[in-house]
Amino acid sequence: MTNKIILLAVFVASMLLLAFTSQKKKKKVVFFGDSITAAAVRPGGYIKLMDSIVAQEGLADDYELVGAGVSGDKIYDLYLRIEEDVISKHPDIVLIYVGVNDVWHKTSSGTGTDFDKFGRFYQAVVNKLEAAGIKVIISTPAVIGEKTDYSNQQDGDLNLYSNWLRNYSAQHEIPFVDLRSAFHQYDLAHNPENKDRGILTVDRVHLTPAGNLFVAEAFWKAIKSVK
Repeated sequence: MTNKIILLAVFVASMLLLAFTSQKKKKKVVFFGDSITAAAVRPGGYIKLMDSIVAQEGLADDYELVGAGVSGDKIYDLYLRIEEDVISKHPDIVLIYVGVNDVWHKTSSGTGTDFDKFGRFYQAVVNKLEAAGIKVIISTPAVIGEKTDYSNQQDGDLNLYSNWLRNYSAQHEIPFVDLRSAFHQYDLAHNPENKDRGILTVDRVHLTPAGNLFVAEAFWKAIKSVK
């Protein structure tokens, strides 16, 4: 009788474990950004590459990666579409990757986002996500030109906006990816001719295959650290 009870207990425990495993919810991660993220869901894009990395690490059943990038978007565009494009998807984590157009469009098309407004809209985006119970990861914009001597036209503003993001993430203890610094360090090592493109970007902004892999690895490292 004792052996039967033990076997029954083992069977019940196994069924409970099986039920728990089969009902395990994937952690949904949404990447919220501009054209760099819009392209990331295509073959070779950083989200697609991250899917492969996740699978290689045996975690494909644990994570779902979703792109929410729109070409030309600035931080206030993200704020305007956050409910429909992000919060309605009920993500667990949102990685915000924006800022290039906020800076670039100030000179290219006379729009962009003034520095003080950038911070206020960014805070509003983070506040909405956190109010919905979503964990946030912040990334700096990377580059608008890959020259390593800070002679790219928009380097000053990119550094200014990135410094704001560094300080904001530190003050609020928000996980942070400093792509701005990481790209600069990579270019210092791999761009001896001081070219403005062709290393991590094809056109000073959008990513080469090496750039997509670089971003995928940096973002995945940050995502794994979020508990």
